[in-house]
Amino acid sequence: MIKYSIYIVDDESTIRNSLEFALGKTYEVRSFSSAEAALAVIPDEPPDLILLDIGLPGMNGIEALEKIKAIDYNILVIMITAFEDIKTVISAMKRGPYDYLVKPVEMEALKISIKNALESTKLRKEIQILQEKYLKENIPCFIGESDSIQDVMEFVSKVAESRDTPILITGESGTGKELIASAIHYKSPNFKGNFVAVNCAAIPKDLIESELFGYEKGAFSGASAAGKKGMIEQAEHGTLFLDEVGDLSLEAQAKLLRFLQEGEFYRVGGTRKQKVDTRVVSATNKDLNAMIKEGFFRLDLFYRLAVIQVEIPSLNQRRDDILPIAKSFLIEFCQKHGKKFNMISSDTESFLVNRVWQGNIRELRNIIERGILVGKGPELTLSDIGQGPEKLKTNTLLNPPEGQLIFPPIPDDGFSLEELNAFYIQEALEKSKGNDAKAALLLGMPYYAFRYQRKKLLKT
Repeated sequence: MIKYSIYIVDDESTIRNSLEFALGKTYEVRSFSSAEAALAVIPDEPPDLILLDIGLPGMNGIEALEKIKAIDYNILVIMITAFEDIKTVISAMKRGPYDYLVKPVEMEALKISIKNALESTKLRKEIQILQEKYLKENIPCFIGESDSIQDVMEFVSKVAESRDTPILITGESGTGKELIASAIHYKSPNFKGNFVAVNCAAIPKDLIESELFGYEKGAFSGASAAGKKGMIEQAEHGTLFLDEVGDLSLEAQAKLLRFLQEGEFYRVGGTRKQKVDTRVVSATNKDLNAMIKEGFFRLDLFYRLAVIQVEIPSLNQRRDDILPIAKSFLIEFCQKHGKKFNMISSDTESFLVNRVWQGNIRELRNIIERGILVGKGPELTLSDIGQGPEKLKTNTLLNPPEGQLIFPPIPDDGFSLEELNAFYIQEALEKSKGNDAKAALLLGMPYYAFRYQRKKLLKT
């Protein structure tokens, strides 16, 4: 059951006490003797409704109302006045209060006014609860307390509030870009609409137009006799997620740009304009700026897609979150596969925390699921996840004493130089914040040699 919070702002202690007594059993009530005292608390602990006296000493109620609405326009305010002067009431009502009552306040009338006011926020509260529940249960990449992911979570919550502003999500493969896009959708006003995900890299170039925009009957050989709605139409009043948008052909980019500019499009083989209200969220693990310079991506499309940019940190950049995420996967896969694991062994935890995660959260997820499937429990061990003690040396980060450079010993069964090269290329990219030229300098490699090795070893 939702319990609403009410602030009482009145300089008369008898009125504050009587209102607290009358409302305290039903609502969470706090009282303040001045507008200044209430305004100091509201930004950090906003209430659902404020009972605000107009005739306050210092800052009066009308001035306070303006400041409250500037902090959060959704806060409901019922004005209380001892003045029956119509000019005062009109002046107050222009500033957006829900209602006003004249002192002495009739308690039954006040309770009815409060009840009616809070009914208008009930749906918003229920939606918020459902959204938070969804995110907690379905977005594992949001788990963790590291500064990097907390910053992302806060930013995502802010940008999600818009209905139609395009958002571009960047980050390494496996960091959870689609999950972030899903979170944006479910925290947005569009959450009741469909979330339609399109993997641009998986659709053949000759089919991308019909998949995105749909087609009319007889548009081409093999077309359905009834025609077909495209994914853009399926996302009406919802969110269209374009994953791997960097893989779109230049022709497809031009048609997508036209839709983003005009909000209209034609189905393949159609002559009637289709108008769709949807938000476009896109994602890529590619360097779009480099692709623009090389002529593989349109600059004007980039500006349309990247009105807001969200960069997802790699798992290697948020090591404090690795174990909480791993434990959430442990619970998930125990439930899924009917297994009984209640902990992760200490050496396995050490391995997970220190491993170089080239596949990020996706790789971690796969490793935990493998361990659950092959292990016996109740403890998840290194053997369960396919890692013996001898492999620990070649798969962990090195933490040498300051000023010393230490390389890992070669194990008895040998190891892959490609794996070592991939590790240092990844490290150089992190230090250079994804700048290929700077990363190449760090490794003493020619730029084009670095680009070749990056594509070969990291598949990016």
